[in-house]
Amino acid sequence: MSTENEGKAVPGDPAAPSAPPTPPVPPSAPPAPASGPTPASGPTPAPEAAATHPADGTGPQEPPTVHAAHTAPETPTTHAAHAAPAGGWPPPPPAVPSWGAPHAPVPPSPAAPRKRTGGLVAAVLAAALVAGGVGGGIGYWAAERDDDGISSTTVSSGDTPASFKRDPGTVAAVAAKALPGVGTIQAKSGGSQGEGGTGTGFVYDQEGHIVTNNHVVASAADGGTLSVTFSDGKSYDAEVVGRAEGYDVAVLKLKNAPKGLQPLPLGDSDKVAVGDSTIAIGAPFGLSNTVTTGIISAKNRPVASGDGSGGSNSYMSALQTDASINPGNSGGPLLDASGAVIGINSAIQSTSGGFGQSQAGSIGLGFAIPVNQAKNVAQQLIKTGKPVYPVIGATVNMNEEGEGAEIAAKGTGGTSSVTPDGPAAKAGLKPGDVITGFGGHQIDSGPTLISEIWTHKPGDSVEITYERDGKSAKTTVVLGERTGDS
Repeated sequence: MSTENEGKAVPGDPAAPSAPPTPPVPPSAPPAPASGPTPASGPTPAPEAAATHPADGTGPQEPPTVHAAHTAPETPTTHAAHAAPAGGWPPPPPAVPSWGAPHAPVPPSPAAPRKRTGGLVAAVLAAALVAGGVGGGIGYWAAERDDDGISSTTVSSGDTPASFKRDPGTVAAVAAKALPGVGTIQAKSGGSQGEGGTGTGFVYDQEGHIVTNNHVVASAADGGTLSVTFSDGKSYDAEVVGRAEGYDVAVLKLKNAPKGLQPLPLGDSDKVAVGDSTIAIGAPFGLSNTVTTGIISAKNRPVASGDGSGGSNSYMSALQTDASINPGNSGGPLLDASGAVIGINSAIQSTSGGFGQSQAGSIGLGFAIPVNQAKNVAQQLIKTGKPVYPVIGATVNMNEEGEGAEIAAKGTGGTSSVTPDGPAAKAGLKPGDVITGFGGHQIDSGPTLISEIWTHKPGDSVEITYERDGKSAKTTVVLGERTGDS
């Protein structure tokens, strides 16, 4: 597609009529001298200059190219005319405006040529201020660079400045800074078929620790192989340091970690606001180093997700984003506009109505583990290799929704649903109580309660709202702890 516009040439001034054969002589005018050359009558055409307006590729329309031919009316011959500098810059401006119809020239009066010259020159200069200030100047610029009068508005890629840089804070600048700290994870099981999958992780520290989702590496955790490939194409073998199935967080370590690893900065997910910009980096369907953008659509979204392998679900009070997240994005960072990690992309809403990592495409409902929670889990895994979970010491029903989280009548295997001398028992909770609020957040189901509990640490004191026999009450529970996945 050409970037040139073709405009219609503006017609030049019509030629001035010749002097009458026998011009009338005013009574007051002196007789003409009998000898000496008579100046030739008629206009002297001025050189043509094509005024070319380069097309603006950024606007919805391109300004037309205007070819303006200016013909200046002749002025009487005088000695002053020979004193004009030759080849000076700029040349005499055109006498007619570039836009609109030209004015017809005023034929000079043979009887009094010098009396009309000043007025005519003033008119020409006034017109030049209008036309020459823009059209004439551009026309001269184009003429100086195109001897044959043909010009083009096509811009070649070589005209782009070599020093062009993206402004800080743009998606391009944030992505360029973050990509070296994001790796594509290849996981293969230790079985004869070598099954596995692709996910994403990001550099946590310069010692070579990589944070990702548990479901990304679960297939290779027992006797399988893991590798991490970075945006520069270099690949490194890795091993599992620790996994937290309930949190869906895992930490790997590169076996031969290179120098100069670039850990991604961690943000504060508690300060994230709905509407904040987000950037997701990952390998959707194996397409490494893919960057997508969106916003925070909601906070504290209770999500229970599974990988379809029959293992236990993971629970999170998630950040919801409409940034495109697909299978393969799992474990990758969700960044804010400054490039800080605010979450770990973990689950998507599938069209089948469930949460998980199915092969369904993105429908704009993605969920990320808040980084504040993931950071606590990662630090624990690096330190001990095992996760630590906060607990209330009570078993709740996981299937009912809408009325809160009801403490079950019996626990697993017929045991008590409220652990004797546990956190819930000390807070005065009993079987049949329905927990409707936890730490200021509304609770509508068992999964929602667990999601909120796991945003805290063991030892935290949290206010609980509950209902018993149709009456609402409040109490405070001090969270206990459980080590490892059960």
